Amino acid sequence: MRLTIASGAATFTAAILLYPLFDGGTWFWSSLGAVLAVMAAGMVSSRLSLPAWAAPALALAVTGVYLTMSFAAEEAWGLVVPTKASVLELGRLLGVGWDDIQRFAAPVPDTEGIVLLTTGGVSLIAILVDLFAARLRRAALAGLPLLALATVPATILPDPISWPAFIIAAFGFVGLLVADGRERIGHWGRAVLVRRTRMAATPSQGVAGRTAAPARQAAAADTSGLRLSGKRIGFAAIALAVLVPALLPAMEPVSFFQFGVGGSGTGGRGNSISIPNPIAGLRGQLELPERRIVLTYASNDSQPRYLRIYALDTFDGQQFGMTKPKGAVANRTDNGPLPEPPGLTGRTDVTNVTTDIEISDQVTELMFLPLPYPPREIQVDGDWRADVDTLMVFSTRDEAAGLDYRVLTSEPAPTRELLESLPFDRDAVDPRFLALPDDLPAEIRALPRRIVGEVSSPYEAAVKLQKWFTEDGGFTYNLRTQGHGNSALADFLLHSRTGYCEQFAASMAVLARLMGIPSRVAIGYTGGSAVGGQWQVGTNDSHSWPELYFEGVGWLPFEPTPSGSLGQGSARAPAYSVPAPESTGDSSTPTPGATSSAGTDEIAPGQQQNPRAVDRESQLLAGGLPAPEESSPVLGKVVLGVAGLLLVLLIPAAARVVTRNRRVRALDRQPAGPRDEVTARAATGRVPSVTAAWAELDDVLYDYGLARQTSETPRALARRLVQQYEFGADAAAALSAIASAVERALFARDPGSTGPLRKELRTVRQAIAATVSRRRRIRAVLLPPSTLRRLRGLGERLLDGFDLLETIRLRRTAAEKGS
Repeated sequence: MRLTIASGAATFTAAILLYPLFDGGTWFWSSLGAVLAVMAAGMVSSRLSLPAWAAPALALAVTGVYLTMSFAAEEAWGLVVPTKASVLELGRLLGVGWDDIQRFAAPVPDTEGIVLLTTGGVSLIAILVDLFAARLRRAALAGLPLLALATVPATILPDPISWPAFIIAAFGFVGLLVADGRERIGHWGRAVLVRRTRMAATPSQGVAGRTAAPARQAAAADTSGLRLSGKRIGFAAIALAVLVPALLPAMEPVSFFQFGVGGSGTGGRGNSISIPNPIAGLRGQLELPERRIVLTYASNDSQPRYLRIYALDTFDGQQFGMTKPKGAVANRTDNGPLPEPPGLTGRTDVTNVTTDIEISDQVTELMFLPLPYPPREIQVDGDWRADVDTLMVFSTRDEAAGLDYRVLTSEPAPTRELLESLPFDRDAVDPRFLALPDDLPAEIRALPRRIVGEVSSPYEAAVKLQKWFTEDGGFTYNLRTQGHGNSALADFLLHSRTGYCEQFAASMAVLARLMGIPSRVAIGYTGGSAVGGQWQVGTNDSHSWPELYFEGVGWLPFEPTPSGSLGQGSARAPAYSVPAPESTGDSSTPTPGATSSAGTDEIAPGQQQNPRAVDRESQLLAGGLPAPEESSPVLGKVVLGVAGLLLVLLIPAAARVVTRNRRVRALDRQPAGPRDEVTARAATGRVPSVTAAWAELDDVLYDYGLARQTSETPRALARRLVQQYEFGADAAAALSAIASAVERALFARDPGSTGPLRKELRTVRQAIAATVSRRRRIRAVLLPPSTLRRLRGLGERLLDGFDLLETIRLRRTAAEKGS
């Protein structure tokens, strides 16, 4: 049963690694109950001596009952026994949980479906660990399912695993290995001793009493030394796993441009394509510790432009999603021009631009092309197809990594006057671009009319909405927010007003739909930075923005996210989206690509500058990127690592100094007279000053490699040192005084009066130091062996403490009952 308990403990400690994935603690208690249920099933299997194949079956049955009680009790018979209705309810909740984890970014809420999915997964891990460790006696293989629990947060979260959680999980696995080792070593010792007992009893067969006593000795075989060595190895490995990476310079993974939940995409193959979670990938790129180049591009007009990857057109009340793109063979890029952009009917002038784009070969599993909108023609190798409704270009076979391609675009150049005069026809666009959930809070539904007031056109309403986000609404940019769902949307719009581009884009798109303006959310990259005649786009240029539809010019981007050093550094508000300047005598007017007033670098009182934002204005003027964003401060990390290592190495020396000072203070606190010394000895069994002097002398000898022998008395030690190392008269007298005081304190009824012994200790220490090499003296100061011995003893006592858990007996053995 010990292995069953150790297996459950190892599973639950490994499950603690999942805590950063959840916004709540329901999953924790539910998973704990599941592990306890599996442990109970394992104990029953051990008690009944069930075969190895039957134990997992019993554990699965018990887990099913537990999940039924916890999540489908109303449909179960007697709230416990599973029924067809309870099984169907569990299946429904599993489907809901799977959809929820695809929709939410970590930390996810504790919805019932997510908790069920987590609890079931932990249960299966617990069953596998119990099977490997307790049934098949392969405890090392049990580390594989435990590793599966550790890989979940490691692959989803951008931040590293918390080291306290890692240590707890590692202790659980080491405890499992220790329990397994104790079982194996204990059985091995009994088998050998029993065999030797039988061999000894061979000459006198029939005398049962001669074999009984040795057999009991076999049951008490001493395996503590082997177990202690295993614990030392395990704990040393955990310490190295935590300390060594902390002292080394940080290294980034090679694949850092992945899309999907947790930053890993799931590109499809064959004739279908899997839709990733662009929002999770967006935040993952923005939170990377260092900027990485995603792509470079150059255009014939040398102007920066947004590069769209995804167009999210559906809003379910939680977040914007993407309708699965459809690309017929006729819409392949190598068949010539792409479908006409929706809504662009020639009411406005267009600018024909040619853009050459080169994707980094380190981008992984990206099956959509970053493109300026609207693309007219694309020259690219591979099977790439355009979605007719959104003009997203995707592939079911090829990936974008390492691609070079050319894009020809016909970009509309609308004026404010034109946008004001456009007709408004809600029936001219697909209803999905106006759809909103019925349970949208009333406060949000009333918000846009309060913001824009009376307007003459949808365009004017859109401009006022953007201005509210960038100037009038008091919004701030911050990556450390989590925003999905009606409550998060209401909190962002009505209360906190703090978020990053996802919240700004989604919120403006929702408010635009409430005003009757078709909208969607685009995800891709901003224009980046000019470097050497090209534009470089990095991970920190990842961005989300709303696109609004106006019949006659089609889909136009707007920019509600603050830009500059207070927001998304390279965001740019289009000229048509900025309100017309008031007449001030200044003839200057905004130009295409100019930054809105919200993008200035002036910091309002009480506002904090975004630490991850990059001021792109200064980059454009300097013609390059600032060194802190581009180069990793490897030298600084190495220096910090070396300094940290030195501090760790100086810990024994510092401990030795503290111990010596404490003893010296004890030497100074002398009793008032012989009577007080006798009283102190009667109360404590020793004279404090003499004890401190003797302990300090013992450590000094050990530090310099002159440790006393076990059977050596203080007087014999003094005589040997004086003769062997030829101490001078002062050193010999000091050593003799210390030895005499120690012997009187140990053996005399009345030890008499004792001097401070401080001067004697200093004289002896100097004499001993003069007898050894310089190397030995340096070691005694920096790495004193006496302190290391004390630390080693403390570690052994801590490790031995775990033996208390191993001596727990759930039932008395037959031998114990007989005695």
